[in-house]
Amino acid sequence: MSDLPSVLQDQANRHWQRLLPLLDADQLAVITPFQPTLMRVFALSDFIAESAIHAPTLLIELLQGSELQQAERHGDYAPALASELATVDNEDRFKQLLRRFRRRHMMVIAWRELLGLSAVEESFVHLSALADALITQALAWLYAKACREQGTPVNADGVPQELVVLGMGKLGGGELNFSSDIDLIFSFPENGETQGGRRALDNQTFFIRLGQQLINALHQTTADGQVFRVDMRLRPFGDAGPLAVSFAAMEDYYQHHGRSWERYAMVKARVLGPKTAAGEELQQLLRPFIYRRYIDFGAIDALRKMKGMIEAEVRRKGLKDNIKLGAGGIREVEFIAQVYQLIRGGRERALQIRHLPAVLAELGRSGALAQSSVDGLQESYRFLRRVENILQEIGDQQTQTLPESERDRLRLVTALGYADWSCFYHELQQVMALVRREFIAVIGDAEAEQDDVPQIWHDLWQTNLTLEETTPLLLAVCPQEGEALAAALVTFRADCHRRSIGPQGREALNRLMPALLLAIAGHEAPATLFARVQTLLSQIMTRSAYLQLLVENRGVLNQLLQLCAASEVVAKQLARFPILLDELLDPQHLYHPTPLNQYRDELRQYLMRVPEEDVEQQMEAMRQFKQIQLLRISAADIAGALPLMQVSDHLTWLAEAILEEVVAQAWSQLIVRYGLPPHTRQTGERSFCVVAYGKLGGIELGYGSDLDLVFLHGGDPVGVTDGDRPIDVRQFYVRLAQRILHLFSTRTPSGILYDVDMRLRPSGDSGLLVSSLHAYEHYLNHEAWTWEHQALVRARAVVGEAAIVADFNQIRQQVLSRHRDQAALQQEVVAMRDKMRAHLLRGTAEQYDLKQGAGGMTDIEFMAQYLVLAYAEAHPDTMTRWSDNVRIFDTCAEEGLLTDEESARLKKAYLAIRDMAHRCTLSGQSRIVEGGELLAERQWVTALWQKLLVNTAS
Repeated sequence: MSDLPSVLQDQANRHWQRLLPLLDADQLAVITPFQPTLMRVFALSDFIAESAIHAPTLLIELLQGSELQQAERHGDYAPALASELATVDNEDRFKQLLRRFRRRHMMVIAWRELLGLSAVEESFVHLSALADALITQALAWLYAKACREQGTPVNADGVPQELVVLGMGKLGGGELNFSSDIDLIFSFPENGETQGGRRALDNQTFFIRLGQQLINALHQTTADGQVFRVDMRLRPFGDAGPLAVSFAAMEDYYQHHGRSWERYAMVKARVLGPKTAAGEELQQLLRPFIYRRYIDFGAIDALRKMKGMIEAEVRRKGLKDNIKLGAGGIREVEFIAQVYQLIRGGRERALQIRHLPAVLAELGRSGALAQSSVDGLQESYRFLRRVENILQEIGDQQTQTLPESERDRLRLVTALGYADWSCFYHELQQVMALVRREFIAVIGDAEAEQDDVPQIWHDLWQTNLTLEETTPLLLAVCPQEGEALAAALVTFRADCHRRSIGPQGREALNRLMPALLLAIAGHEAPATLFARVQTLLSQIMTRSAYLQLLVENRGVLNQLLQLCAASEVVAKQLARFPILLDELLDPQHLYHPTPLNQYRDELRQYLMRVPEEDVEQQMEAMRQFKQIQLLRISAADIAGALPLMQVSDHLTWLAEAILEEVVAQAWSQLIVRYGLPPHTRQTGERSFCVVAYGKLGGIELGYGSDLDLVFLHGGDPVGVTDGDRPIDVRQFYVRLAQRILHLFSTRTPSGILYDVDMRLRPSGDSGLLVSSLHAYEHYLNHEAWTWEHQALVRARAVVGEAAIVADFNQIRQQVLSRHRDQAALQQEVVAMRDKMRAHLLRGTAEQYDLKQGAGGMTDIEFMAQYLVLAYAEAHPDTMTRWSDNVRIFDTCAEEGLLTDEESARLKKAYLAIRDMAHRCTLSGQSRIVEGGELLAERQWVTALWQKLLVNTAS
């Protein structure tokens, strides 16, 4: 102990004092001779100390046994665990045994590595073998139990089927780290059904349930802890896909839908457990997807893009000193090895191996990499992985970031054998610099632009010229706005001098500003553009990674200026959320928004990067996804690649995808706490529906639109949930609604998700957050005002199972189609319109309000609503079909309620007014325009308003 720093001695003593009262005299006699070693290991690892305190008898067993001295133990894991499980007959004991088995052997692994008794390679072997044993033996126990209770799954020929588990990532490669998630994929050979149970169950359902039980057995946290965090998002179609699929379905997916990143992931895929015919068949089936028969140089670009995404993620999360994802980290060594595997693996079978050190050795043998590079990478990888393991062995926490606390830094350098932190950190930087050089040599890097900026722009930024000296220089190149630009530049430069930027940031800013000023001077309104960009620079000047991104990627800088020049809204969006700068790296992607039918899939893929149980990170990720997609939509809009209707379509489909995910997350979080309502256990459905009103309902969402929502449920209100904290069904759905609103409105670093307006629900702000379908129908038929029926015209079910959506559609059609007195309806609609205009009309006599002015957007919307309410009784199927104004006018023409000319002119006027309002929003202006704008369209709308709603009423 004397050689340990005092901080660690104090930590060891605290653990020791907690352990002593738990020991009897015999146990103390066993432990005392080992006290010096115990104190050292307690000083280095809270995990080992807490494990010993949690189970002192386990510590005694380890000290009396031979495991702590054995290097070769991994072959004993599976048979030892199988023997212990053979005596277990209930799930609680089963879960307890798994967790205690894991704790025992993880203590041994950490003990040996922290005390320098084992090399990191030994830890790789034992951690992977232990995980393999825990997964496969738990599966075997659960499979036997499921077969007893439900019958045995067989194929069409009566051959029993088994669940094949693919271990991905480091588990598949046999180099698991100490506190790792495990990424799994479940598959089974053939479809069929169970035999020998009370009723036949199809194989997929059987294996999905078995997979759920396995995940629960491993993932659930009990009094004894957790076995592994389990991640299933690498399976076909991610979270949207079934938990287990047949071999045929696997083959079809990877043949038609597999992506580059999935090839990368599959390089390490390994069937867990002993070799079986089914396992070999699955590996053979996947091989053509992973390894192309030709030399695949496209893999380099794919991996480069993946690396770019990872670096963007590091910037987004503000990660510092991350030995896995940072430049020169573990991930770059993996990429170096795997790019060769993906390029050449189809032709060179020797590269079709999973263990990374073995891949590097083979690359050296084949001459693909110089032996000096191989040796350097092997040593660097071994060093980084040992650092990673020791970081995680401190507290059994999944981390790859160097500690900031003095105590944990001392633990790390003590376990590694360094004199102090600076010696260790210096060597770490050298190691990571070597890896980075090798990575760039193989994968390539974006070449920095040559500095071709004339000297005048360097002088303007770096020589502290006064305003009087700066102004004539800028007037010479920007005659119209040189004076304003000079004033803004001098002010900004002075502000930069006062800010604490740091040497790296200041160097990057000094390289950036001359190029930026040169580019800005070439725009029509340089002072306006500089003001917009200056807001962004003020946000990022203390974050050198973003400044460096603009310095070293001239294309990103050009895209930034193009977007900021076109739209103040986009400029503000980029200033508020600088993480969006990463999206400017790929203009082809930037100006081509996600296809409408892929928003849900893209969102699921994006969320796969975040642990499911980390609610805060999930919320932040959803907000980042929204901001990224909004930028792409607005960029395409600015470039003229999307007409107005398609912009609204994209904004609407994006909101729906996010809404669906929010509902799914809220539901999952609620059932963990309260369990399932009775009716959902029987059907497997939520019996919950989200109805969109307003712009979302009418498929006319704009950039700043809020979401008008109503929540409905179709469940039996009688009964309680089946969880540990049961609540009645009504309360469950109210809490579901509250959770949904919480997920939308909570402010994270990327803001809120959407503003949600619930005032259109039955009884408005005084009504329940969630109504039953029956109560909703009763309210609309007996209590709702005419304006609420008008709002219902634009209502649309956007989330919910088919059955409850059909029920809502039926209620909507019935309410809209009921008999109404046309004269009374006209009077009510006109009165409501007059009331709105009196309260909401803005602007002077010389100006025009595009929304509330006579002949504006609201007049057109009211005409559409009036036509539906007035004529749906005669045409119930057609007049209630659509919720958007354009198709309502088309239907009116088809039914003879408007002439073709009236319908066409209404649509033309509506789209022209909407388009102008949209452009105002995009440029940061209000919807109040010059009085002469769109005069002909407004006059025509006003004339039709008089014809439909005033003259006929009189």
